[in-house]
Amino acid sequence: MSVKYKRVLIKISGEALAGEDRFGVNAEELSKVALQIKEIRDAGVEVAVVCGGGNFFRGRTGENIDRPTADYMGMLATVMNGLAVQDALLSAGCPAKLMTAIEIRDMAEGYARRKALDYLDEGKVVVFGGGTGSPFFTTDTTAALRAAEIGADVLLLAKNIDAVYSADPRTNPDAERYTELTYMDIIDKDLKVMDLTAATLCKDTGTKIYVFALAQEGNLMKVINGENVGTLIQ
Repeated sequence: MSVKYKRVLIKISGEALAGEDRFGVNAEELSKVALQIKEIRDAGVEVAVVCGGGNFFRGRTGENIDRPTADYMGMLATVMNGLAVQDALLSAGCPAKLMTAIEIRDMAEGYARRKALDYLDEGKVVVFGGGTGSPFFTTDTTAALRAAEIGADVLLLAKNIDAVYSADPRTNPDAERYTELTYMDIIDKDLKVMDLTAATLCKDTGTKIYVFALAQEGNLMKVINGENVGTLIQ
């Protein structure tokens, strides 16, 4: 099978793992995600994953927790999701390795770029947890950074809607659906695709971004095959 992308990084939000539960990890949604990842890995694609943490913790909510502490709590949430994704992949018969930017030796291996590249070459799905390891950076920025570090052909943003729109299509039926955009469009149109630090990093490194709906069965393979099911940003 000929695929368009040979190495990809998938950013999966915590909300996507929670599904209709809206908190924690929904076993059915987790299984669907793992099976789609396994499908493209079996097709010869090298896959890395960055997990969000919003299904467990969404950041500072009061003055009694400062921003750095809240961000570290969010990093731990991404590690929990990373453990879930790793185990779901292993249960599906797909080799996987969780690496974290913060050291948690009994649960995961610390992130090292060269080692991550080795795992990808071996056919393992590499799951990145713990954000960048520093506060004040989102998991969008983590995904942009890791995608550049591993030389990914594209950063795949798995969203709850099927593409980038000019407004929220769930509340505005007149919202325009985009099939292709530039990095500057994200900034100039204030499209809320990802945070500006992540968008700027992708622009500087030339990392392509593809926004699509992971919940739609088979969509990940369609993206890998080059089908137009979302929005390409380059």
